[in-house]
Amino acid sequence: MGIKTAYDGYSAYSYLEAEKDYPYYELADWNWAGEHLLPLDAAQEARVAQLAKDSLIISLHDHPTFFPKDLTQTMDFNRDGRDVCAYEALSKSYLDCVFDNMLDGTNNISSRFGWKWQDILHDLGMRLCDIAHQDFLIHCKRPEDIIRAHEEGKIAWVAAVEGAAPIENDPDRIDILYGLGVRLLGVTYSESNALGNGMKEDNDGGLTKFGKVCVERMNKVGMLIDVSHCGPKTAYDTAMFSQKPIVASHVGARALWDSKRLFGDDLIKAIAEKGGVIGIESAPHTTMTAKENTHNLDSVMEHFEYVANLVGIDHVTFGVDTLYGDHVALHHAFAKSLSTKETQNSGVAYQEVPFVEGLENPTEASWNTLRWLVKHGYSDEDIQKVLGGNTMRVLKEVWK
Repeated sequence: MGIKTAYDGYSAYSYLEAEKDYPYYELADWNWAGEHLLPLDAAQEARVAQLAKDSLIISLHDHPTFFPKDLTQTMDFNRDGRDVCAYEALSKSYLDCVFDNMLDGTNNISSRFGWKWQDILHDLGMRLCDIAHQDFLIHCKRPEDIIRAHEEGKIAWVAAVEGAAPIENDPDRIDILYGLGVRLLGVTYSESNALGNGMKEDNDGGLTKFGKVCVERMNKVGMLIDVSHCGPKTAYDTAMFSQKPIVASHVGARALWDSKRLFGDDLIKAIAEKGGVIGIESAPHTTMTAKENTHNLDSVMEHFEYVANLVGIDHVTFGVDTLYGDHVALHHAFAKSLSTKETQNSGVAYQEVPFVEGLENPTEASWNTLRWLVKHGYSDEDIQKVLGGNTMRVLKEVWK
């Protein structure tokens, strides 16, 4: 599987010596839960192979990094601030571009509460140093970098920061992040900040005056705006105030599963009407449905089809929000930092899964989203829109 011909065997930080230069941790196998492929017939397999070769395939939200095999070590591992990119696993994927949200709310380098400015810069700088020592990932700053990666058998890596809490009350930090190569910034994570309210809150006052200053600044510098973890009014206000399209990079339809983590129809429509895109996610126990009552490939794709039918195929993509390691265990370990209990619980009993089969990591997700679309008879044109074309349209309009 995979067509990334430029991968040369590089592994993260291999220019250093483990234990001598940094602490060694045994990391999870990229396919620790097995490899799961949606079955297809011969004609469908041939079509998948051709589409994977010809299409620009973008994950609008992911964490393409390893976590320790022993999750009890994760706090210490993250505190060291050396996120480990899964280069070989990515080389097995169909991805031409991945938006990497790095350590996000699990970034506890200097504080267990996360989201500290110095820690965000540490995380980013460490990753950029590693990327500078290899040639497979291209630090993506322009849409043309994605096209180049596709043509050269490489992957365009987009630095993203999932929430704007680290900028505190200083809009100039948006410029600094952009200057360091960050190209997507979330307005809030699940907790509120100076820009607006997060989705965990009981009340949502919407985008603040300072939030409007920051949205305007992001428009001016060419920073893509993400509202995935915003409260509904804050997200709606952002869509209305922004002069450029915005994204909800990793959400689903609340009409199918009543959870704060998902978006209502009016909000999805507002983002689409302003030219934006909705990325469908598959992080554990998010995009479930009453029909499935558990989390699997079919429940995720039910969200995809609902959004596509609601706002049109031109406004939906995938931001699966996966990683290389035990994602369910990570959610349990960081439940407070990630606000999972406060945002994902619908109040309806459901069957918890140990992993989301077929969508457990960025590699497997890239295979099976394409395979599902082919199996269900989507046209080549619509598949190419969904897997990357819709996102490229937005990037060309937003990125400077």
